[in-house]
Amino acid sequence: MSDSKTQTETGSEEKKKGLFRRMKEGLSRSAKNISEGVTGIFTKRKLDDETLEELEDLLISADLGLDAAAKIAGEIRKDRFNKEVSPEEIREALAAEIAAILKPVEKPFEIDTAKKPYVLLMVGVNGAGKTTTIGKIGAKLIAEGKSVILAAGDTFRAAAVEQLKVWGERIGAPVVTTKLGGDAAGLAYEAIARAKEEGADVVLIDTAGRLQNKADLMAELEKLIRVVKKIEPEAPHATLLVLDATTGQNAVNQVEIFGNTADVTGLVMTKLDGTARGGILVAIAEKFGMPVHMIGVGESVEDLQSFSADAYAKAIAGAN
Repeated sequence: MSDSKTQTETGSEEKKKGLFRRMKEGLSRSAKNISEGVTGIFTKRKLDDETLEELEDLLISADLGLDAAAKIAGEIRKDRFNKEVSPEEIREALAAEIAAILKPVEKPFEIDTAKKPYVLLMVGVNGAGKTTTIGKIGAKLIAEGKSVILAAGDTFRAAAVEQLKVWGERIGAPVVTTKLGGDAAGLAYEAIARAKEEGADVVLIDTAGRLQNKADLMAELEKLIRVVKKIEPEAPHATLLVLDATTGQNAVNQVEIFGNTADVTGLVMTKLDGTARGGILVAIAEKFGMPVHMIGVGESVEDLQSFSADAYAKAIAGAN
């Protein structure tokens, strides 16, 4: 094997370790709750009905949801009931059971290069991190050699438009804007028309997220999708819902609302580094089975990572 190939493989291994370390650090608050709880329950105790109930309560309090908590406790009961178990053994078992729930939804996000421009619609409530996520995805795509156009479709918030302009400058991508309160559907149409004209590979469309007025928001989203199809019949090629992990159980409602209206094709969960509620992703996976593409565990572009079920499960369970 050549030295350069060895160096490349070593570099890629180091990168993987670095990403896992960042994820582990990002999920440390969620892991701390579960890990300490497990230690408290299972120090020198048998796995009996009482400890299983305590374990289930712990998982529910960590936002894994009733169904996932019951399922995990049931699986752990099968092989270990009435046996003495160590906290380490339970953490390993938890990681394995959580991974089993998450594995079916693990799906790396990929652009279909046969579709040009590839139109990606980002939806989610205000404050979920949509605009930042668009900037980070744009940065990754440009680093892969793709040309990107950003569309500032959250026309109700001047701050969102300005934020996207900053990202555009930072990553070297043009940003299509309109006046404050302008027509988001018309803006999306214009961005796709420009991409066709310039031969751009990807259009990333930001959208408003005013969930307090659901009917208006959903009507606007439906109109935007309708108008986009007039210029690109198969678009949007992907619709990603951005969820803020710090909102806990509210994220479940958001998956329901946006899933019904916007034909969501996959999820991105952000702000996992700022919460102890990382278990909510397990609850969502168990309930909806919707693909999870990426998670955000920090501020930098590298902190938006491809979702790995095994790594996430180990990090959140505090397993080695």
